[in-house]
Amino acid sequence: MKVAMEYLVMLPGPTNVPNRVMNAMLAPIINHRSEDFRILYRSIIEKTQKLFQTQGDIVLLSSSGTGAVEASVVNLIKKDDKVVIPVNGEFSTRLADLIDSWGGKSIRIESPFGENPPFEKFEQVFDEHKDIKAVYAVYNETSTGTTIRYMDKLGDLCSRKDCFFIADSVSILGGDELPVDKWNIDICLTASQKAIAAPPGVSPISVSSKAKKYIQENSAPILYFNLKRYFKYYQEHYETPFTPALPLCYAYDEALNLIFEEGLANRVERHKRCADAFYEGLGAMGLTPYAKLDARSNVVIAVNYLPGVDDKKFRDLLSNEFKILIAGGFGNLKGKVFRIGSMGEVSKYHVVRTLSAIESALRMMNFDVPSGAINKAISKL
Repeated sequence: MKVAMEYLVMLPGPTNVPNRVMNAMLAPIINHRSEDFRILYRSIIEKTQKLFQTQGDIVLLSSSGTGAVEASVVNLIKKDDKVVIPVNGEFSTRLADLIDSWGGKSIRIESPFGENPPFEKFEQVFDEHKDIKAVYAVYNETSTGTTIRYMDKLGDLCSRKDCFFIADSVSILGGDELPVDKWNIDICLTASQKAIAAPPGVSPISVSSKAKKYIQENSAPILYFNLKRYFKYYQEHYETPFTPALPLCYAYDEALNLIFEEGLANRVERHKRCADAFYEGLGAMGLTPYAKLDARSNVVIAVNYLPGVDDKKFRDLLSNEFKILIAGGFGNLKGKVFRIGSMGEVSKYHVVRTLSAIESALRMMNFDVPSGAINKAISKL
């Protein structure tokens, strides 16, 4: 059996992990109630604040990104709370459903998949409802390659209306602009295995002083995701209330080191260049992005299939013949789109190798693909 490390992982998460980050997990297991761990954890929290660009509290959950999403809901939303949420894909739909299942009342601003609703619709909802508790927004809708490009305006609106603003940034933090405090985001959550380029299993959350005060005064009837307990343990002990995934903490810490060695602004610019190259190269092959131009993601490239392309056969070719992993579509988009994760370590090498394999695979399936895609992509790099 061939090992997975032979593959170029161009999924929308998990992504390729640098060797330095993988090797960090070889550090010895330590007592998570020891001074050794407290030193490590304080360092991680400080670096994560820098990554989020926030002065707020940081909670580090040993969970998938979905755990962080759930934590944001069960700690903040109470029965009958009104929550505004734009819904334009699988993950925003799941989040709205979670809010409803927890007892909240989601006010869904729906738009076609691949698009974002006009900002004016949020203002209209606030005019119609005077008791909105929070706005939740999936900053980057992974299922459709769609990014909200007015997060700053949503933060300003929430600040003016004195409601909470929560950003699901699972697939975008570390790959695109996200100044948490500047955009007035009260709770921002992400996951380690996407643009941060660490192994799965660590999910950081930033919490503003306003949200922290509310959570502390309105403790939720939960255990593992009880953020009040995390605040207490960090403040009193510089520890986590439950056993953290120690090897993953070491890996996440090293991934943060790599981010700041490169420089966060440089990292964001690199992601944009690679995304532009993907869109240019794919377009030269006659392939079109699924997301509209003003909502197009720099970290998840969702692409419409050419008529007649068999999804499974195409992705199997990429995997088996070229050792490249990409993702298919979700739900109604299954078989209609494929998705490339352009995040984390992504570079000229990843872009050129992936585009070359896509072009070759389509030709192997007897599709007439124009030449020159690689050169057009390189012009953007």
